[in-house]
Amino acid sequence: MASNVKILLVDDNPMVLGMLQQALSAMGEVTVASDAADALLKAVDDLPDVMICDYRMPGMDGRQLLEKLKSRPATAGIAVILMASKADISERLSLQDPIEDYLEKPFFLKDATHKIKRVVDRIALEKLSKAESTDGILRGSLSQMNVIDLVQSLEMGRKSCLLTMTNGDDKCEIYFNQGQAKHAAYGRITGDEAVFKVLRWTEGNFQIDFNGKSAQETTTLNTQGLLMEGLRLLDEAQRDAAAEGEDVLLDS
Repeated sequence: MASNVKILLVDDNPMVLGMLQQALSAMGEVTVASDAADALLKAVDDLPDVMICDYRMPGMDGRQLLEKLKSRPATAGIAVILMASKADISERLSLQDPIEDYLEKPFFLKDATHKIKRVVDRIALEKLSKAESTDGILRGSLSQMNVIDLVQSLEMGRKSCLLTMTNGDDKCEIYFNQGQAKHAAYGRITGDEAVFKVLRWTEGNFQIDFNGKSAQETTTLNTQGLLMEGLRLLDEAQRDAAAEGEDVLLDS
């Protein structure tokens, strides 16, 4: 499901532009530009939330476009991801550049999409936060942003809050401190196992209370570790279910 994030995609290679546009269309509203000058005009005319831009382009390159955007108050807040070769990243670009991340070329489309999605999800959550209700609680649907995306966004944004998720009669609470999950409860289950129980949820509702705090610390892994281990367990369960299905077919 597309988010409320506007994405500006800039590349002079039509094939790369087309493939990325198709891959990112499910994440938000995608606008494309084939050169930096066109991208600058489009950014000023319709402010994007994030720009994914190639570094090496004829005329104005990606670094020059970045500098022009960051020098203007109206466009300075655009999150930028630069696509560049390993040599350009190490020799010509700097980790001090005001960007979100680099995509090292050549890249696999799946890997690039995953990296971009993490940034888009964080921005989507920030935009939702600005529109939160007067009680300071952000509410939403897990069909808009699933559990994994939510947790990754809170980690990247270094948020301290209480994330509450409900799915029918089931309820899970996870307390975060600076983006790290410290305590989780799912009924009588607490800690890491409580987080693992809800990672597969794609339906239900969530709310984020940025004033929510807990002194309990029941999780043993950091946020990234919880996600990696939870996904491993999910993958293992899916393989076991597939194997059981194959056994039934073979026996019939």
